[in-house]
Amino acid sequence: MLGALVIAFSAILVDLADVSPAAAAVFRCLYALPVLGAIALWEDRRYGRRTWAERRLALPAGLFFAVDLIAWHHAIRDVGAGLATVLGNLQVVVVPFLALAVLGERVPRRILLALPLVCFGVVLVSGALESGAYGADPSRGVLYGIVTGLTYAAFLLVQRQGSRDLRRPAGPLFDMSLVATVAAAAYAAALGDGDLVPAWPSAGWLLVLALTSQVLGWLLITVSLPRLPAAMTSLTLTIQPIGSVLLGAILLGQDPSLLQLAGVACILAGLLSAALRRPARYAAAAAE
Repeated sequence: MLGALVIAFSAILVDLADVSPAAAAVFRCLYALPVLGAIALWEDRRYGRRTWAERRLALPAGLFFAVDLIAWHHAIRDVGAGLATVLGNLQVVVVPFLALAVLGERVPRRILLALPLVCFGVVLVSGALESGAYGADPSRGVLYGIVTGLTYAAFLLVQRQGSRDLRRPAGPLFDMSLVATVAAAAYAAALGDGDLVPAWPSAGWLLVLALTSQVLGWLLITVSLPRLPAAMTSLTLTIQPIGSVLLGAILLGQDPSLLQLAGVACILAGLLSAALRRPARYAAAAAE
């Protein structure tokens, strides 16, 4: 819960930094590397160096995270910080389908029941049913938000698998952040996505983003991922979009339309209904 509350400020800080999506992704991860690297080095000295087999999942995790961040930052520009964060947390209903495809796990019935409500909420947030929707381009923002939700779900599954050594939360997070930095920089270089050298005060906001969300927030979440069932993790992370919508309205004066707010309510209701009930096998495992 603390991790979710910390990263709730991420979209606000990205908005305040006012840099290109790729630059925000690069420097969010880059500025976090010295702190995460120092903690990871301490972990290695205490518990021994990790093998390549233990570190290889950082590559796909970092790639997914880089795409997730860039798509999410585009969504923030198009539809605002709060709404973009709500859309990004569609991962709650995406994770079970990925688990079905990758792990062969059955999709819970509650996920299937929640999907119509969530999809209706996405339509409302997109502004497709009105002319006065908030955001520079709500429809395009929704598309970026869906990409964010898909890659966020993939990232969470991979990062969870790569963080199974409960003694070392910083090591996997450092490796993933390093890969994400390189991937985001490569994306910017290939597509020319804006200036990659932030000036002040943008650099200051990105430094705050790195130390709060990327270091503190994701360290807390990484500690939690292997200790909790996926449904409980998804439920807890829905605190982030709720906080981001409120913070966007209070700190940035963002004013979504009534239909968009109704869409937020539909999405959050669907996410909560999808994640609220714990599968019986998880409850039995917890009891043990």
